[in-house]
Amino acid sequence: MWPSAEDYVWGEMLPAPERWDRPGVVMFFNVECAGCVSRGIPFLKRLTREYAGRLHVLAVHTARGHRRLPRADVEPTVRHFAERFAKLPFPVTLDLEGELAEYWGTEGTPHWLVFGAGGELLRSLYGSQENAQTRLEYLLAEQLGAADA
Repeated sequence: MWPSAEDYVWGEMLPAPERWDRPGVVMFFNVECAGCVSRGIPFLKRLTREYAGRLHVLAVHTARGHRRLPRADVEPTVRHFAERFAKLPFPVTLDLEGELAEYWGTEGTPHWLVFGAGGELLRSLYGSQENAQTRLEYLLAEQLGAADA
């Protein structure tokens, strides 16, 4: 299961992981999640900078574990967040009913999925604290080599 073209509210559409030519990170988040906005999104932006062109990145705004609101209420807020507030350098999709998050077995937000080139799910990890970020950094360094290499 993967977001459809109409689910994208910011950035270029990203194919499903099985079509990826390099590793990638997907973060499930919600703008009402303090850990997502204060730690998760900045961390994902840093990964995007450090591994520029070597890592697929996608943020999925999910309703799973949060209020379910109509698209007309959610899309403008998420688009404004991506474009004007956070100035995100990666695509953002909507998961209005939380079905995508449920499919991938997320535990809450933020929840991270790391895929290898070709789509193998390498890690599924919940949280935005330093321990979660460190585990992601080690895995990406293993997959991609040092960021400054």
